[in-house]
Amino acid sequence: MKIHLILTLAGLAISFALPTFAQEKDAAVDPQIVQQLHAIGKKSDKAFLKGDAAALAALYTEDAVYVTNTGPIRGRQAIEKYYADRFQEVRYFSHDTKYDPTSPHPIGTDGNAVWENGEWSGTIFLQGQDCGPHQLRGYFASVKVREGDTCKVCMSTFSISPQPPTATPSNK
Repeated sequence: MKIHLILTLAGLAISFALPTFAQEKDAAVDPQIVQQLHAIGKKSDKAFLKGDAAALAALYTEDAVYVTNTGPIRGRQAIEKYYADRFQEVRYFSHDTKYDPTSPHPIGTDGNAVWENGEWSGTIFLQGQDCGPHQLRGYFASVKVREGDTCKVCMSTFSISPQPPTATPSNK
């Protein structure tokens, strides 16, 4: 008798829990928010092409963290300096952001934060060097939060994928 009661209670618990998990999995971000998030990506791409460190930094919250391959950069001012220094070394001729089709993903239930990921690619020239264009690509992840009526980046990171080896003619 006790085993039937335990099984019944377990069945009830599972039947109540499953719809909760399904709702979490199917939780969607408001389409207007998705448009705002993708607008950040477009603004970022344009700022890279212009070499505009201030425009890139303006997309971040005041206390944002940008995790680079050399370590974290903390704060909007430090992020702006990072990009200003970077643009002294590199000139972008293309920069494209492609979001993962399943992004963004809500964080919490209030609708004020999301995380997203995707791929980026770009063509750069090294300033002061005549070595031709370099194709770069990699992946990114970011957390964006609502600030007033807009969204801003509060944390982001990226990777640079290794270039495939160049083909060499065989010595036959």
